[in-house]
Amino acid sequence: MTPMTEVEGRRLALSNLDKVLYPAGGFTKGQLLHYYAITAEPVLAQLRDRPVSFLRYPDGATGQRFFTKNVPPGTPAWVRTAEVPHSSGGQRQVVVQDLPSLMWAANLVTEFHTPQWRDGAYARADRLVLDLDPGPPATVVECCEVALWLRERLAADGLDAYVKTSGAKGLHLLVGLEPTPSAEVSAYAKRLAVAAERELSGLVTHRMARNLRPGKVFVDFSQNAAAKTTAAPYTLRAGPEPTVSAPLTWAEAEACRDPGELVVRAEDLAGRLAHHGDLLAPLYDPGRAARLPR
Repeated sequence: MTPMTEVEGRRLALSNLDKVLYPAGGFTKGQLLHYYAITAEPVLAQLRDRPVSFLRYPDGATGQRFFTKNVPPGTPAWVRTAEVPHSSGGQRQVVVQDLPSLMWAANLVTEFHTPQWRDGAYARADRLVLDLDPGPPATVVECCEVALWLRERLAADGLDAYVKTSGAKGLHLLVGLEPTPSAEVSAYAKRLAVAAERELSGLVTHRMARNLRPGKVFVDFSQNAAAKTTAAPYTLRAGPEPTVSAPLTWAEAEACRDPGELVVRAEDLAGRLAHHGDLLAPLYDPGRAARLPR
């Protein structure tokens, strides 16, 4: 029988705590749940009011993965859900608002993916995202070069950029915005990607075609579309190790000379938070939200 745990007055069945999810290091489900418990404050700040899509990997990083937006069967009644427009009609998605909901969702063993808009403001983005994805033999080192160029380009338009690891191969740049139609954000992000390709010739492509990407950094602007999602800050990723989509300082991006320097693992986060605090806190400060240039 699965033991019950109480989290802020909610009873949860947290199962299979000894199950190894990341075989390379023996990282278990219990350790995954512990990670989310100790990083709950910044995790929830990023998830709150955003409908969540789940990339689930219940059998671990080497097992089957499946992506779902619908509310999972058996979701407790106290977990908030929201109706989200969809091309085939509305669908309900989970909105992770509090620690019990976070621990319930984490028990499903999932990556958290969110849109750039909040519940109640569909297709009005309060964030811009650029996903920098390296095509081998390019690595995150080349992504840093591109990220630094984009930071300066955004600053010239009066926009402050924040950087995080994707938790996989590349980087994500984030900008906090006043609520802006997603179509306008997408168009601006595409202009940035095209400008990067023009100015960093031979290093950047803004086009998704696989045959154009070897040795280049793909600047993916498409995740600003209202229907798209991005790996949320602080989510664990399903890979060989329990890596995190973790905020970085710009000094770390400037100094990067080896891909291993920017790999952030679950066990690193508590120390990073103690040292840096939440590097993405300005993203949810309404007083820091910016307007896109006209």
